[in-house]
Amino acid sequence: MNNNPVLPLYYRIYSELRTRIINGYYKDGKLPPEMELCKEFKASRITVRNALEQLRREGLIVRSKGSGTFIKRTEGEEELTRLTGFTDEMKGRRVTSKVLENKLVSVPLEAQEQFGLPAGTLVVLLKRVRYIDDRPVAIESAYLNPSVDLRILNILQKNMETSSLYHFLQGELSINLSYAEEILEVTKVSKEEAQLLNIKPGECAILRKRHTYTDTGKCVEFVLSIYRADEYKFRVIRK
Repeated sequence: MNNNPVLPLYYRIYSELRTRIINGYYKDGKLPPEMELCKEFKASRITVRNALEQLRREGLIVRSKGSGTFIKRTEGEEELTRLTGFTDEMKGRRVTSKVLENKLVSVPLEAQEQFGLPAGTLVVLLKRVRYIDDRPVAIESAYLNPSVDLRILNILQKNMETSSLYHFLQGELSINLSYAEEILEVTKVSKEEAQLLNIKPGECAILRKRHTYTDTGKCVEFVLSIYRADEYKFRVIRK
């Protein structure tokens, strides 16, 4: 827990519990009783209640008199101030994927300049439907730049229905991802997209365009993602 004495104790408890909830610390979906939290954090009951109230206002928990405090089941949520992949953002939730394409294609126009590649150069396309707790949430088309590291081509042989792309890039290839530039737009889904996301054709969705860069300034990834507006939301924290 953050022990900065400048911050009120209730806020430090709130911050610690919030981190635990987001990271899936409470596997049964339920927080400990108030008295246990008081003992753990060496705090009064009113201080713990203030922390829990802040979590409730934020929509992270539901309190039921006589039953306890439960983690609220919500739509997928991502903080745009953090550079992480879909799997890591959804810690604590069941994340699965269905691979639609994993092949070499010509570099898309929107990535040519950032990748530093001429038209017609082959790059990897990994297109997947992403699920949270077995519900389709997004269609993600990731174009990967092999000129950054030729081992990126190994992804063509991997089972990306069970593997995390960012774990592959950072963990297996030791590519350090530094920052990303993103654009969010409102779009309407096509008939094919609607079928994959289990919604009606023409419904509004969130279109996300993302260029991801390494610590050496090379663009390694261009992603086009379409998110169901009723199942996913983005959070921006400004400091």
